[in-house]
Amino acid sequence: MYDVVVVSYTNSKIIDYLLYDDVVLHCGDFVVVETTNGLQLAVVKKKPYKEKEENLVLPLNKVLRLASNEDLEKEKSNKILAEKALNDAKKYSFDLNLNMNFIDAYYNLDKTQLLFSFLADERIDFRELAKKLAQKYKTRIELRQIGVRDKAKKIGGLGPCGLFLCCNSFLSDLTSVSINMAKNQFLALNPSKINGVCGRLLCCLGFENDIYVELKKDLPKIGSIMETEYGIGKVVSVDVFKKTYCIDLKEKGILTFSKEDKNGSIK
Repeated sequence: MYDVVVVSYTNSKIIDYLLYDDVVLHCGDFVVVETTNGLQLAVVKKKPYKEKEENLVLPLNKVLRLASNEDLEKEKSNKILAEKALNDAKKYSFDLNLNMNFIDAYYNLDKTQLLFSFLADERIDFRELAKKLAQKYKTRIELRQIGVRDKAKKIGGLGPCGLFLCCNSFLSDLTSVSINMAKNQFLALNPSKINGVCGRLLCCLGFENDIYVELKKDLPKIGSIMETEYGIGKVVSVDVFKKTYCIDLKEKGILTFSKEDKNGSIK
């Protein structure tokens, strides 16, 4: 078990689990976090509690201290500077004929790193751009090429369900989503129904996939040919929750069978 606190970083809505020492923390408190990218500001979303090791991705970042008024003011000024740096990056990339669509720029709290995120259709050689930015801002420059899913995660928005995007509100990792997940849940393979605002498959397709895979184990596949006491027919539908399936028989029409009882009943 680990003593952890749940926070979201001020530059995103991404949830993170952090270690802490003797700092007294409450929901809504701003804290300074020590990360691999330097110091960052975060806000406490859930007060400290004990969490099982298997539910965490180790190693965890650590709460350094409660944020002071000076830290909050520094964060505000850093955002203004980052916005200016973003405009400069756009100008420099245009001058260098680099096909880059910049999404945002972020200064960490101690200004040891200036991070730019951008979209591009192909791999970009941005060494000259990084050199120009480093010369002007006198700090470590990182230019990160992201995908459309990462863009949605950063910017946010509303999904087809009417709720805020999962990737922007609570998902910490963008796991792989496949078309088989939609097939497992018997969803119509219509891009307008199974694709998110990013144009990729909905992240939520993976939420219940394991359950559907488990429920389908002892049931026949749609389209398979089965022999019953009423004759041979084709499986036309499956209900994984009722554990039933329907077979189209030439003489009897469509019959419903269950996993346990194979006598069937006329539908």
